[in-house]
Amino acid sequence: MTAPGTQDSLAKRERRELCDLALTLGPDAPTLCEGWTAADLMAHLVVREHKPVASMGNVVERFAGLNEKAMAKEKARGFEVLVERYRTPALFLRAVPPVDEAMNGFELLVHHEDLRRGASSWEPRELDPAELDLLWSKLGKGMRFFGRRVPVPAVIQRSDTGDTAVAKKGEDPVTVSGPVVELVLFLFGRSALSGLTFDGPAAAVEELRSANLGV
Repeated sequence: MTAPGTQDSLAKRERRELCDLALTLGPDAPTLCEGWTAADLMAHLVVREHKPVASMGNVVERFAGLNEKAMAKEKARGFEVLVERYRTPALFLRAVPPVDEAMNGFELLVHHEDLRRGASSWEPRELDPAELDLLWSKLGKGMRFFGRRVPVPAVIQRSDTGDTAVAKKGEDPVTVSGPVVELVLFLFGRSALSGLTFDGPAAAVEELRSANLGV
């Protein structure tokens, strides 16, 4: 429970709510991560935080087997044990909270939505305006990474403020407009989205909408 007069960071709150939801839905609940259940998702998060070398198997083929074994070992502990293991951040994250926010703010927001939106019915969440500003700031500063798979010139636009950020430079860009969280999920390659609009050359819009943007 948060002490009076204090407010959790985005990463801390998303971790808590993700764990609560995972226990509510159970290990076999579907997610937006293709082929992954809730148990797979939680195992991925535990391995990412506690076994970073093995976790490299998500992006480096030579470590794929190591990552699979590490995830299987975590799942073998039992789902409730797995979730509770992730609920408490690793010691180095508890010791330096800004590192937790930098490392997990986006990751946990996206994976929380992976679990929320894996269900047949869901509704977008309302985040605090300060959190939306924080997400937008990080998105803009990290656009070289977040937009690296965008195949055509594109600009993203906050529908609440009109602020824009360039995802990929070029003439006649596609403008993708929508709520901040939906824009984050779009750039992370998620398919269950709400409230996005695309404006620009038809061929470029189609190429962008069909691209694999998963990061």
